[in-house]
Amino acid sequence: MAEQVRAIRTRQAILTAAAKIFEEHGYQAATISQILSEAGVTKGALYFHFQSKDDLAQGVLAEQDQRIMVPERASKVQEIVDMVMLHAYRLQTDPMVRAGVRLTMDQLAQGLDRSGPFLRWAEVTTLTLRKAQEQGELLPHVVPVETADVVVGTFAGVQSMSQAICDYRDLAARASALMRHLLPSIAVPSVLASLDLTEARGAAVYAEARKAADELELAAAVG
Repeated sequence: MAEQVRAIRTRQAILTAAAKIFEEHGYQAATISQILSEAGVTKGALYFHFQSKDDLAQGVLAEQDQRIMVPERASKVQEIVDMVMLHAYRLQTDPMVRAGVRLTMDQLAQGLDRSGPFLRWAEVTTLTLRKAQEQGELLPHVVPVETADVVVGTFAGVQSMSQAICDYRDLAARASALMRHLLPSIAVPSVLASLDLTEARGAAVYAEARKAADELELAAAVG
């Protein structure tokens, strides 16, 4: 059991170090030596968990999806808003998420498959939009798979602009504005009137989701 815990901690330390190096230098310029130095582990320990720099980058890309999830909402349109606002908040506060986004948007990352985060987020958004459609929350013309691509693509542009201008400091405001402009073409008026689109929404959702995750971990440990 102790060895398993140690292995999990070592893997996390390597991923955290890789995230820092990838964010600072980009995929192409980052080296295994830099990651080893930052993580404070041996080359053998690193290669026990990750076979290559590409494998490390994919680990960072996947990590942002596994850390915290948006709680389920009665309104599925609100759930989509919460996805966007939570991601904006995490970009401002979580180095692992920032590193994952840096990798995803890094057009110089030759040979690295950067499609995963886009495809996963589009898939989740499509499924949520379909549920919203079944509940009568969407306007008649909405095609969930198309709208999901628009939501994911426009947020990618907004966060990229925020990063370039002020290192994400205004991202909550930009994400809120994006939702206010986009949702009237998607949701029925009665749903629009009930939505929380405020800039503080991301922090509130994070606190709620973090509490739920901690309670699950505690229950698992006790069980």
